[in-house]
Amino acid sequence: MTSTLSDQDMLTLRTAAYGAVSLLAAAGAKPHKIATNGSIALHSATGLVGHVLSDKSKGVKLDGKSVAELADHVLPALTAAMNLLTEQAPAEADNFRSTVLVAIDAAQTHQDKPSPTMTEMTRKITEALDAA
Repeated sequence: MTSTLSDQDMLTLRTAAYGAVSLLAAAGAKPHKIATNGSIALHSATGLVGHVLSDKSKGVKLDGKSVAELADHVLPALTAAMNLLTEQAPAEADNFRSTVLVAIDAAQTHQDKPSPTMTEMTRKITEALDAA
């Protein structure tokens, strides 16, 4: 699939999507299951977004000494990703948003009911996606 996105744009998308899953993992009781389920969902994406997310390893840095540091990096990346897709590949903006939201849902499938912490992190992620 032909991409009109720069390498930096693609890095922003990867950072935002995988960062959202990382934020949930950091906020949850079973981080390994959360990360695995969320990553599988991201790898299942289609379209331009799917092509970009399938190459996660290139340059994504999701480290921080706290959840707050990770959120300071990821939440703005979610908004930036939505903005750049709206401007450069409008048909993919909804695809990216729904892909991230499906990953968030998938990340929580091991629980009967999400914890209040995960519910709040989901709200923050959704708010960042919708801030564009």
